[in-house]
Amino acid sequence: MNKTELVKAIAEKAELTQKQAEAALKAFEESVKETLVSGGDVRLVGFGTFGVSHYKARKGISPQADRKEIEIPAKNVPKFKPGKALKDALNK
Repeated sequence: MNKTELVKAIAEKAELTQKQAEAALKAFEESVKETLVSGGDVRLVGFGTFGVSHYKARKGISPQADRKEIEIPAKNVPKFKPGKALKDALNK
């Protein structure tokens, strides 16, 4: 399912116009992004939790033929941990 299909599904299930559904989805995306950037988590009970994983800087080996040691910079990566209800729905 792509974003357009998701907007259509939201519009049908919530009895909204596609324009309203798209605005709601965009507001959701922006709210999650702002919360994660500020260091928080978004918990949707039964569905899952959006959070951030912090990876420290480390040394690695270049995958190219020279096999030189390289510095891998620290970074933050978004993550999603599914909730119990979502896991159970997938395993029925």
